[in-house]
Amino acid sequence: MSTEIKTSEFDRYLEDNRHGIICIVILLIGCLGGITVGYKAIENIFTLSLVIIPTMTTLSLLLAVAPMKKIIKMASLSVIIDLILLLYFYFI
Repeated sequence: MSTEIKTSEFDRYLEDNRHGIICIVILLIGCLGGITVGYKAIENIFTLSLVIIPTMTTLSLLLAVAPMKKIIKMASLSVIIDLILLLYFYFI
């Protein structure tokens, strides 16, 4: 019986290119979160926490050297929330 963990080709690609992906994620998440907070999210505690929690979780996962799969999932969630709130604030 073998106890090897099977990883997909995409997972291996993410792990092989960790440092480049981390730079992109830090830039994207940091800037987009800051723009969202600066735009109008700071006016309401609910929207502020809706932006800050996923952003800080993503950055904490990066700092903790978590698996790239988890980092990408959290970064995607953070970007989606930020974009939804930016569109919401734009049309209000």
